[in-house]
Amino acid sequence: MTLSLARALYYGVLLAVPACMAGVVYLSERLPGTHADSLVQSAQAADRLERLDGARAAKKMWVCPMHPHILQDHPDECPICGMDLVQADAAHDHHSAGMQVDTALQQRLGMRLARVEPRRLAREVRTYGTVGVDEDSIHAISPKIEGWLSTLHISAVGQRVAAGQLLYEIYSPELVQRQREYIELLQRRDRLLEGSTGLYGQTAAAAASLARERIRLREKLAYADVGASTIAQIERTYRPVDRVPVHAPQAGYVTQIGAREGAYVTPATPLLSLADNATVWIDIALYPDQLEWVREGDDVEVTFPHSDHSPLHGRLRMALPTVDPVTRTTRARLVVKNADRLLRPGAYADVVIATRPRTELAVPRSAVIRTGRGDRVMLAREGGHFMPVPVQTGIESGDFIEIIDGLQEGAQVAVSGQFLLDAAASLNDSVQRMQHSH
Repeated sequence: MTLSLARALYYGVLLAVPACMAGVVYLSERLPGTHADSLVQSAQAADRLERLDGARAAKKMWVCPMHPHILQDHPDECPICGMDLVQADAAHDHHSAGMQVDTALQQRLGMRLARVEPRRLAREVRTYGTVGVDEDSIHAISPKIEGWLSTLHISAVGQRVAAGQLLYEIYSPELVQRQREYIELLQRRDRLLEGSTGLYGQTAAAAASLARERIRLREKLAYADVGASTIAQIERTYRPVDRVPVHAPQAGYVTQIGAREGAYVTPATPLLSLADNATVWIDIALYPDQLEWVREGDDVEVTFPHSDHSPLHGRLRMALPTVDPVTRTTRARLVVKNADRLLRPGAYADVVIATRPRTELAVPRSAVIRTGRGDRVMLAREGGHFMPVPVQTGIESGDFIEIIDGLQEGAQVAVSGQFLLDAAASLNDSVQRMQHSH
């Protein structure tokens, strides 16, 4: 029984259950032998450990809530985010979230460090574009008077139209009445000229009045899309044209047809729409990570795959401030000349944007550890200590990546062996949390 009691107390000390030193000394006097001596030594070791923990707990530390690697022994502000440091609990240790690697082991592992410093970052943004219609060249055609669309000479969207080409013919009772008024005026003019013998002054005044009236009626016919050739026909035949032809005001191709033959149309009817592709727009898709780089006015090079068309150059024009809900892209625009009409709306193009360089804090790309909960780096501290630090990254340029938040200029991070350090630090942190909880 005496030996069993000694063993129980011995294992109790190993489980960090402090014993009363007086009771241990008394027990050692009653239990001679090696087991009692071991019990005394274990109790003394437990007492030293307890005094050491008490000394650590007596030392107060302050830590940043947003950057836990910022730890000081006095109240202050965080040098990164400016927040007030809060007092850490007694169990917080400056090295609890990392690990220590001596210099010899670092050399054997081939570990390399890099300094966080400003670097000139530049990047070529590669994306795609779509050739589109120059909306500034779109010309809407609507009838200027009410009537029926007797004949439509446009068959389909995309049809090429030359300037002056016949588009449609319209029958309008109101337009026929205007023509008759004009014919009556021409007949009165002829009668006046035939009977011009007599009072010359009165004849001249009447002729001037008829001339002014003729100009007014010609303008009314022209406003109703009656062409000069049709007016000349009326003046020659003295007969109204029932189906008035309407011609294209400019060259282009049809982008919209709003009515068909036989339809009753009014000035509010969008009958046809023409676009001239002498200039075209190239709509460029920009993804969120690319949008951080590009600026209005950047140089753009456009090439067309599977085409003999030479590359085009221009300057970027930011067009839409919204994001496409389907593709999650923002549209920028490039206006290019298309005098030879080889670029067709709807065609795809490869786009390279030469962005302007900028200077930002950066680290090598290999230093950043990508995780599902964010990015982090292994920060090197004094004495060969390494600790994982969460960082907010930005733009990437070549072998470097911008650091927006989490590190200060001059800090050093691991660029090789960082994954081993991160795994060891995570394991070390888990073990320490388990021991603290126990």
